[in-house]
Amino acid sequence: MIHQFGADVNKAFMAKRKQFQNFTSSSLKTSSQKMAQFWQNQQKDRSQLTEDYASQFNAVFQQWKADLHKTKDMDEKLENMFHHQQKMFQHMKAAQGQRLKTLKQLLEQYIQGLQELDKTHDEEQGALLNALRQDMSVLQKNMLMANQQQEMASVRKSLQSMLM
Repeated sequence: MIHQFGADVNKAFMAKRKQFQNFTSSSLKTSSQKMAQFWQNQQKDRSQLTEDYASQFNAVFQQWKADLHKTKDMDEKLENMFHHQQKMFQHMKAAQGQRLKTLKQLLEQYIQGLQELDKTHDEEQGALLNALRQDMSVLQKNMLMANQQQEMASVRKSLQSMLM
């Protein structure tokens, strides 16, 4: 009887161990999938922000480059008209200054967007970690309770079989 009781306990232990391994494997797989999706979303957000910035930067930079080319052409054509040339330089200098201001603003917006994105992603990471911790805590409690209940049922069954 004692040998059978030990075999029953060993079977129950092996079954619990297999159940625990399956459950742990499933939980890890789910967590890995959540993390992979999370990182993909963050990379997508960063790529989109960088792409938008690059597009805007290139447009302004091309305008600025075109303005510089126009300035050079006008300088060659208006070499004999000194007063007119001064006015054109002043105008182009102002335009280039505005382009530089625009580039600076775009850069500041890009940096601010990255900072906000980092802050958002940090918050998302914290929330995800808290959720995972809670899930693990609930999993631990459920497994302990199930294990205790099954062990109690096994002990009762073994005691009943020994008493009868």
